[in-house]
Amino acid sequence: MLLLVAVHQTGLLDVLVRAIMEVADPAIPGLSPANPTGVERLLLTLLFLPVAGLARTWDLRSYTGTMLALLTGRERAYSQRYTERFLARLAHAGVAKRLTEVLAKWTWQLWQTASPSSEQSDAPAVFYVDGHRKAVYSDVLVPRGPIGKLGGKILGCRELVVLHDADGHPLLATTHRGDYHLTIGLPEMLHSYEQATGLVLMQRVVVDREGMAAEFLAQLQQEGRQVVTLLRSDQYQGEGSFQDVGEWQPWRSNRRGEVICEIASARFPLSRPDPADPEITVEVALIRDWRKLLPVEATDDRNWLADLNSEQTHFWEEGWQALPTPAPQMAPKLIPVITTGQGIEATTLAQTYFRRWNWKANAIRDWLIPLNLDVNHGYAKEQVINSELWKRQGVIQGRIHRLEQLSRTSRARLTDLREKAKSLQEQMHTSQEKCTELALQVVAFEATGQTEQRDYFPLKARQLATDWQVRKLQAKLEKNMARSQDILNTCEGYCQGLRQVLRQQEDLQAQAREMYELDHSKDQIMTLLKVALANLGMWVRDQYFGESYQHCSWQRLLPFFK
Repeated sequence: MLLLVAVHQTGLLDVLVRAIMEVADPAIPGLSPANPTGVERLLLTLLFLPVAGLARTWDLRSYTGTMLALLTGRERAYSQRYTERFLARLAHAGVAKRLTEVLAKWTWQLWQTASPSSEQSDAPAVFYVDGHRKAVYSDVLVPRGPIGKLGGKILGCRELVVLHDADGHPLLATTHRGDYHLTIGLPEMLHSYEQATGLVLMQRVVVDREGMAAEFLAQLQQEGRQVVTLLRSDQYQGEGSFQDVGEWQPWRSNRRGEVICEIASARFPLSRPDPADPEITVEVALIRDWRKLLPVEATDDRNWLADLNSEQTHFWEEGWQALPTPAPQMAPKLIPVITTGQGIEATTLAQTYFRRWNWKANAIRDWLIPLNLDVNHGYAKEQVINSELWKRQGVIQGRIHRLEQLSRTSRARLTDLREKAKSLQEQMHTSQEKCTELALQVVAFEATGQTEQRDYFPLKARQLATDWQVRKLQAKLEKNMARSQDILNTCEGYCQGLRQVLRQQEDLQAQAREMYELDHSKDQIMTLLKVALANLGMWVRDQYFGESYQHCSWQRLLPFFK
């Protein structure tokens, strides 16, 4: 009965019932303002489903235990039909949004003695935000995302944005569609939690490298937040990519006293998508991990004899003895932890980030997953725009626009060259006629043997000049024809590519599937109850168990709760 006592002692049941009575339709069975007892019993049934070993309301069809009846003060537990109808009508009445606000305020009051302020201390409270995806197996297409626990497969799923405090307590979780990105969910989570709890500012936020985007960091920095995250490996090449690298100091050692990690402070500039925007210079806790050595550069096969002397390079001679190649130069793996804040020591920054594995990840694994967080509730759908098709169509439409533009440019250049060729042909025709007339006059002089007369030489010179002009125009015309043929071939390639892209567009349209977005109201309500139950378990553990149980998880404490 520890959890039942905690529900009343922490005021959880009161705030949930009050929120439901404010929003829900009185016509729903058990939600009449005159009978809040029914609401309490139904909420306790939904809240304690994991304690009874049930994953969803459907499991009540075969439930024969007495635990839920005892907790709710009834002779028998509620049936699956009645409980599911209660949950469905709560979702239909829009209670999920109100319960989210209420639970955010309750978790904050449960774990914080006073609301922090940005002016309270130099070390503001630290919050950890991360995403968690749970697969949804559906016959129709729903928004998809990579599922980590299934080998990174792209499946239809729901996206949960989970907020933890510095001690690993899950403060809040919100449910979204599967292709929801953390760079959108994190600001919304922070703003909603601040609005619900009345906090001045959640100043220091730790997020995984999924939130590593320069524009995203710049936006949060303008709001006065300090973001702590990791650089992606494709954003730097080595220690030379960092600026103002400080002195390396030992950070972690193994059991034999050998230094396995070193740390130094540094700075790193992040360029934004718009070149007109100024760069973001972030502070870095640069870690060298000597447990994992990486080659500095790849070996060049063309210089495979560079380390041998002149006598040892004669590999074509009989009796040549091969020697092993020299070992590649190795360097420790770099782990750059960055922050948009100022004046944070490198050691403190690194410890702040890596605590997310001890608190946030372990809290999800040890508390929320055993409470059936990955179980889906509610599969109501509505048809929406196929986001995957829309993205691929956008790419194809861009290629179509580019190929059309290139083909139009090629046609315009081809038209200009053809007009120029026509002009050259007219000039050459005129020059050829003139050259023919001059040639006849020169032949007449030569036939009569009057080549020594005064009029012969100017006439012969004009003939040669006109003949040279014809040859020059002929060369220009041939060059023009070659350029026209090249541009024609280029235009043909563009048009051929355009046809292929248009075929891809039609095939994509023909293969398109209708996408449906799930209604997350039911799932959000059940997720909130699981977050509340996890907090209750942690609170009971801290209040009523000894020091030897302070790091126990849900599975270890479940026998006591039963």
